[in-house]
Amino acid sequence: PESAGRLVIKCKAAVAWEPNKPLVIEEVEVAPPQANEIRFKVVATAVCHSDLYHLFESMPKDGFPAVLGHEAAGIVESVGPGVTEFQPGDKVIPIFLSQCKECRFCKSPKTNQSLVGAESRFTCKGKKVLQFAGTSTFSEYTVINQIAVAKIDPAAPLEKVCLIGCGICTGYGAAVNTAKVEPGSTCAVFGLGAVGLAAVMGCKAAGAKRIIAVDLNPDKAEKAKVLGATDFVNPKDHNKPIHEVLAGMTNGGVDYSVECVGNVEVMRSAFESCMPAWGVSVIVGWTELNDVAIRPTHLISGRTWKGSLFGGFKSKDGVTKMVKAYLDKKLQLDEFITHNMTLDQVNDAIELMKHSKWYHFLVLFIY
Repeated sequence: PESAGRLVIKCKAAVAWEPNKPLVIEEVEVAPPQANEIRFKVVATAVCHSDLYHLFESMPKDGFPAVLGHEAAGIVESVGPGVTEFQPGDKVIPIFLSQCKECRFCKSPKTNQSLVGAESRFTCKGKKVLQFAGTSTFSEYTVINQIAVAKIDPAAPLEKVCLIGCGICTGYGAAVNTAKVEPGSTCAVFGLGAVGLAAVMGCKAAGAKRIIAVDLNPDKAEKAKVLGATDFVNPKDHNKPIHEVLAGMTNGGVDYSVECVGNVEVMRSAFESCMPAWGVSVIVGWTELNDVAIRPTHLISGRTWKGSLFGGFKSKDGVTKMVKAYLDKKLQLDEFITHNMTLDQVNDAIELMKHSKWYHFLVLFIY
């Protein structure tokens, strides 16, 4: 009924009360959607390293309590005043990067960022609970501004396409949109988590003839090759720096490298692995904890160093496009999923990811 959108929903959510502690399954109150907001039922959400980064690494003092989670898909439950794009029953994917289509950032082809932020509609035990990345999907319901939600094809399986809301677009787009990998080129992807594997897939889609996957875990080689890698290199197997190894394999360096680890030393290695005269290296891995250093001559000689957020996709437009690509069998998603778990098992999922036992997506079903 129409009145449902004016009622507070009490539901289950995983609350991060403080940094470096397990999440707690709590009953939370989710306020009705306000102007230009939608409230939707989260059907499936994946665990991403960015959730762990907030909880265990950056640990901002003003970042708790919070409901984490940002890589999800669900069904609209109700809409607030002024919402015309969505209606109850629509399948949607929330996005941490909004697209208002009105601000100067959205109107510029040079960026996929937006100037508009979000605020939380969560409370728990009388306390305001922060909304992580403007999404907070470790909850049965969440409220998000309509500019940070993409409506998707009703035929899309939510437990698969939820991955498009962060990691798949981030890695795939870093190769296709940011690096602009060219047909016949040689690429190297550093780090074979879900984002790195998506970058491998993007390099293949762009027509790269050689894709070298680089990781310390040899167990990741097989999956990387399924998604398009032609070679696998483990730096531990060599007694010289990885950039020298790759230079020897490629007659001087790769045309494109994509760093998907979030480690400043790896960022430098990826950059130095590029062909000095024209190589392009893209930083995808997120970190604010350390500075990265290079020698100026490595840039002066002709290399280009770029960063990529959400794979350079204009968020709402890009998600809709990628869901269509999956339905058209032009994008692989099923190969990325290793575990299906429940929201009650969220801490188990976090532990699996934290200790690098698994390297794809762990999808939590929230019913």
